[in-house]
Amino acid sequence: MNLQSSPPEAVISAGRFVLRPVRASDAGLIEMYTGDRRVAEATRTVPHPLPPGTVQAFIERVSASDSEEDVWVLDGSANNLDEVLGTITLKRMGRNQSEISYWVAPGFWNTGFATEAVGALVEANPHEARTLFAEVFQDNPVSARVLTNCGFEYLGDAETFSVARGARVPTWTYLRRMG
Repeated sequence: MNLQSSPPEAVISAGRFVLRPVRASDAGLIEMYTGDRRVAEATRTVPHPLPPGTVQAFIERVSASDSEEDVWVLDGSANNLDEVLGTITLKRMGRNQSEISYWVAPGFWNTGFATEAVGALVEANPHEARTLFAEVFQDNPVSARVLTNCGFEYLGDAETFSVARGARVPTWTYLRRMG
């Protein structure tokens, strides 16, 4: 499957929900969830407070045919769960490598949804990557457990800038070699 120049088309089964491409109708729920300081501060790129139009611009950017990242929504609507539980992203890094990132809405924390989503995306491997990378903030050990539960190995410490925190934040970096 070649996704080099198009947004994700496939729906990926993830157990209690599916991973499906982001659509414009997701904007309200994504805005509500990413507007929560706890979600924003757990990411590199989500600002807090969330400026008007940020989510619409995000959806347009990741839906563009030349986007370097593919984003799926965790959609539980077929199983009487919310239509948007969170998102998961694969960003191309070159040399058959991709970086995975995700967030889950606070109302669904500690439900296993992040582990199911990461596991499903690793299994599907839509970028046909040889290596997947991920990083989590060191003050978020639950996210680190998600990665280790999905076969990622600790690679080392680093730091990155968090827009919501307005500061550099210590991170743990992980990798997963595929096949």
